[in-house]
Amino acid sequence: MRASARQLLAEDAELPSVEELETLTLQLRGHIMLAIPEVEAAAGRLPKDDIPRACAFACVGEARMRLNLEPGRTLPAGVAHAQRLARSINALCDRYENLGSG
Repeated sequence: MRASARQLLAEDAELPSVEELETLTLQLRGHIMLAIPEVEAAAGRLPKDDIPRACAFACVGEARMRLNLEPGRTLPAGVAHAQRLARSINALCDRYENLGSG
């Protein structure tokens, strides 16, 4: 998952073609859909007043919101959209690891 995100977020990342961007965006969306229930399950085992639990559920909420957004019609808008998805993947992975599940 992180490797997919790095393709767009690395400092030396190259601009993908339209086809590559479409494939990568679908891959990132799939990663988010797989990660959300895992983070929710890990966070759900913590006490309700636990701060890491609240952070994890906030991260899940933001990731869900980004899944509902549509990319723009231009390549730069599509790249920006995919980068936001990539940041959500990194955040979900971080939360999962911080919850002791990774």
